Amino acid sequence: MKRSAILILTICLLGSMDIQAQTVLDGAYIKEHTRTKKVVPYPSVREADVMWAKRIWQVIDLREKINLPLYYPLKDLSDRKNLFDVIRYGLEDGSITAYSTGPLGSDDEFKQPLFKDEIDAMMSTIDTTYTTDLVTGELVEVIQQIDIESSDVKRYKLKEDWYFDRQRSERYVRIIGIAPMIEVRGEDGEFRGYRDLFWLYFPECRYVFANWDIFNRSNDAERRSYEDYFWKRQFNSYVVKESNVYDRNIAEYTSGIDHLLESERIKKEIFEFEHDLWDF
Repeated sequence: MKRSAILILTICLLGSMDIQAQTVLDGAYIKEHTRTKKVVPYPSVREADVMWAKRIWQVIDLREKINLPLYYPLKDLSDRKNLFDVIRYGLEDGSITAYSTGPLGSDDEFKQPLFKDEIDAMMSTIDTTYTTDLVTGELVEVIQQIDIESSDVKRYKLKEDWYFDRQRSERYVRIIGIAPMIEVRGEDGEFRGYRDLFWLYFPECRYVFANWDIFNRSNDAERRSYEDYFWKRQFNSYVVKESNVYDRNIAEYTSGIDHLLESERIKKEIFEFEHDLWDF
């Protein structure tokens, strides 16, 4: 009786060890295409071949349906992260460098790299509030740590160069930088707008973006990366600034519907420039 009990216990222990040792494949096959993907290098461009160029700044609003793949999933999955979590992973890994927006929050020229402790302080802030003690009726100081979550980033700003290469007779667009944008609220919690959190040099980000999948609405079998998403320009955006003599944003001289109309005018101007170069 005692021997049989020991034998049964031994079998159970061996069975549990086998269960813990085995690897479960969540799917019909191993998804390894994106993880081993290499970045396609940009075509070389000579300054002498650039006959026209314009620098513009655009904003991607993640509340638009077409841009939702950049916002979701809010919690990491085994094979997917949202864009801000991918950026956070690259910053922690050291493969992406973040640059300060300057004292006024308008510097986008990648002048001042941020150290890891500066990024950590930016991602997590200490907020001090005062509340009334229900017993004594006195004001009590409450210190709260507020962490920036991926759900807090609802916009991204792009810095782009549009140019026409006469050697290839084609108009190109090159993303120079990308900046996550978070909401700015007053002391009363009132919404005041958005601000750039930091700037990232996009050619450096490509090596991280190329190895992370983004959701493909049409086909789960087609592994599409964030690099593919930006390369194929599958997002929707609107212009907030173009290079000008005053170095001012569109919001500084327009408002409301006029802002969107000015944005569309700039897009139309770029399209018509390339269109008018050809004779049909």
